[in-house]
This record gives sequence, C-alpha cells and structure tokens, in this order.
Amino acid sequence: VGRTKAQVLKAIKNYDISNMPCSSIKSKDIVEFLQSLTAKPQTVGNYASHLAAIFAIARPMWGYRLDEQEIKDAVNVARRMGIISRSAQRDRRPTLDELDRLIRHFIERRKKVPQAMPMHKVIAFALFSTRRQEEITRIRWKDFQREQKRVLVRDMKHPGEKIGNHTWVDLPDQALQIIGSMPKSKAEIFPYSTDAISANFTRACKLLDIDDLRFHDLRHEGISRLFEMGWNIPHVAAVSGHRSWISLKRYTHIRETGDKYAGWHGLQLVIDTK
Repeated sequence: VGRTKAQVLKAIKNYDISNMPCSSIKSKDIVEFLQSLTAKPQTVGNYASHLAAIFAIARPMWGYRLDEQEIKDAVNVARRMGIISRSAQRDRRPTLDELDRLIRHFIERRKKVPQAMPMHKVIAFALFSTRRQEEITRIRWKDFQREQKRVLVRDMKHPGEKIGNHTWVDLPDQALQIIGSMPKSKAEIFPYSTDAISANFTRACKLLDIDDLRFHDLRHEGISRLFEMGWNIPHVAAVSGHRSWISLKRYTHIRETGDKYAGWHGLQLVIDTK
C-alpha cells in the first residue's frame, strides 16, 4: 500500500462509516461520509478512489460483505453533486537551473555526510527513467538487464491492478549510466524509503526557495523530454510503462525541440559523485 493510500485509509477509521457492518453500508452512507470531509473536491475524490479499491477486493479476497455497486453508485452521485472531482493535471516542470541547484545541494551534503542518501542520483534517475518514487525503491539488481537496456518494475501502479503487475520497461542511456554508478551493496539498486526521499526532496526545495516542485514532477519532465526529442507514443510508453496510450495523449501537443539535457553537466556530476 502506498504512503498516501495508507494515510487516507487510516483517516477513514476516524469516521462513523468505519464502524458500520460491511453488509449494511449503502451508497447513501458513502455519500454522506464524503460530504462530511472538509476538503477540496479533488481531495475528496482521492478518498473515494482509495475506498473504492477496498470495496473492489474486500469480498472476493477477504470475504467481507462490501457491495462494490454501492461505492460505484455513491461515486456517480458525488460527482454529479460536485462533492468530488478529478485532480487537476499538473504541468510544473523543473528548470535546468533548479535541477542544478538541487544536484549541487545534495552532492555537497553527501560530501559532508558520506552516509547520507545519494539524492542527486535518485533525482536524476527519476527524471531520465520516468519512474515513480515508489517504483525506484523497488527496483532490484537481479531485475536489471544491462545488455537489453531494461529493468523489471515490480507492482507497477495501474488503475485496475497493482499487486503482481510486474512490467519490463526500457531504460534510456542516461538512466543506464546512473545505475552503473550505484554500488551493489543491497538487493535493491536504490535501497531507500519513499518517506525519506520525499522528505529530503521537499526540505531541499524549501531551503533552495524552489516553489511548487514535487518529486512526481520529475516523471512528467522525463516523459515531456522524450516527446520533445521526437519519440512516438509506443516508444515513450515502453519507457514510462503506460499500458494505455490515452494517458500519453496529453503530451502530444509538445513540439519537437530536441534534447535540452544534451551536454548537461549535471548528469556527469551525478555519475562521477558517490
């Protein structure tokens, strides 16, 4: 279970609906619960989404008598009433200057504290591989095929399934170089926790006065970069892991402008610094 989903499910335990018998929970109860949340429609939508995932597997997997149709009906009603809505798509992309500052910051910290996480490598790998934060921490050395330039991403995020959704993805040359600079000290290539990565990134952005940049924006930047280089949707999907090309259509308006990271000195710094 991802960190955000775990937080949402833990929060739901504080509401009356969590004490109701499973078989008695109806769409009306779910709608009332969603209405009681003092949050933006996008945030309430996240609650509904995570709750729906539980309804989908509770009966077939654990034998709990939760009716999946009730949550579906509740979501339809909540959407029509404006209680929930989809999260707005983010278009925030880091500038080269922002990335340079982040890379230098973490390299300097690594020099002062050698045991510190090599965040400069994690950031660069996220960008060039287009991998999500939780996927990066699950990649294992045994799942890395250097000659084939690919890696197996275990339990890749997917709307319909996550557990067991292991997917082979292609690795751009820059991502291969970064992996090549990592020590084989543990089973995972990046043996770090998602909480630590998130905390380090957020703290650094605040310290460096980098506004409204999230770690996930690095994936958006990496995918945008591939389209700017002239890659087609199937080629990009082989890297990003998207099963549905519809999700990548938001990038098709991007004009081919070449690779702004060609000759980027920050990459060499990442590779050369432990």
